[in-house]
Amino acid sequence: MVFCDLPAVGANFTKGQTLCTLESVKAVGEVYTPTDGEVVEINSELESSPNLVNQDPEDKGWLVKLKYAASSSFSDISKSMKDAVAYKDFVASQDGH
Repeated sequence: MVFCDLPAVGANFTKGQTLCTLESVKAVGEVYTPTDGEVVEINSELESSPNLVNQDPEDKGWLVKLKYAASSSFSDISKSMKDAVAYKDFVASQDGH
């Protein structure tokens, strides 16, 4: 990771919108919002150390913190997200694509 384009604190998003972009040497990837919500915090460490996203994604490499909109239920949100095992299986299934 060479650059993270994070949104501003206070920005509002609807489900499926591009929340931020992550740039590597070869490509730019988009991160989509899992639900309607407001950005309440960004990881400002990524400005100087974007490689934390790859090195430590579950601790120091987090991107943003969202406050879910009142209209979003946890049940609906959790149905669209994967746990760690399911995500690893998904990534493994994408190898070579």
